[in-house]
Amino acid sequence: MNVDGISANTVIHHHANVRKALQYAFITGLIPSNPADRVQRPKKQPFEGSIYNEEELERLFQVVKGTPIELAVLLGAFYGLCRSEIVGLKWDSIDFFQKTFTIRHTVTQVCIDGKELTVARDRTKTKSSCRTLPLVAPFEKVLLDLKQRQEENRRLCGNSYCKKYLDYIYVNEIGERIKPNYISSHFPLVLEHNHLRKIRFHDLRHSCASLLFAHGVSLKEMQEWLGHSDISTTSNIYTHLSFNSKVSSANAILNVFPTASHASDSSQSFKSIGPCNKNPSENKKNPQIR
Repeated sequence: MNVDGISANTVIHHHANVRKALQYAFITGLIPSNPADRVQRPKKQPFEGSIYNEEELERLFQVVKGTPIELAVLLGAFYGLCRSEIVGLKWDSIDFFQKTFTIRHTVTQVCIDGKELTVARDRTKTKSSCRTLPLVAPFEKVLLDLKQRQEENRRLCGNSYCKKYLDYIYVNEIGERIKPNYISSHFPLVLEHNHLRKIRFHDLRHSCASLLFAHGVSLKEMQEWLGHSDISTTSNIYTHLSFNSKVSSANAILNVFPTASHASDSSQSFKSIGPCNKNPSENKKNPQIR
């Protein structure tokens, strides 16, 4: 499964697509059976995300400030948006009065017959991915400044300004919509140039989940924030990200440990391992953009 760098998860994904096509042929009588059912699939590999902590995110926010990739980084790290949702964000999705914005339009890049195409859809990956999130004050300011710059660029460029994407938020200086692949290709260059630890752009989404989890946000609330259709997806991917949760669990049952009653003071707890919240609900809030 490791030939040519192909992971087990990729093999499983392609097998599912091939099996679906062959199943149609089987149902319609074109073939006597589905040969894909006799293929032994590899075992799915557990996901382990690479994440930034709060200090690394703060440094990242500083180095991208005022650059073309700033918007993508803020939306990925704070709101946990993926590339298609970031590029698909439109001005009519922003409610400056109610202080909310809605994810309901996506833009993806696909390769068909060797040609790379950009596909815009008025729908999200799943029904749960279509969600409304709070417009926090720092991000509202970013959007207002961006809108002002776009209006100024349109005035300066005149007829040369691209008017095809006026309803989109993420456009360049001449009004062309940013492509999703620009984000994933430019992001590692920013990290390398500024001597930051290498992660994928999608790992900012995992970093967002880690911060939510560390601040006592429940799995159900994380599921709604990230737009997962199934809470098991949230649980399987993200619950391993914070060791502090295990420390908190250990402290909760420490009193029943046989030697606990003989401890000379309360310092014999798992606090020495690292800081953690005794009651996560007391700090149940979303991380703020710094």
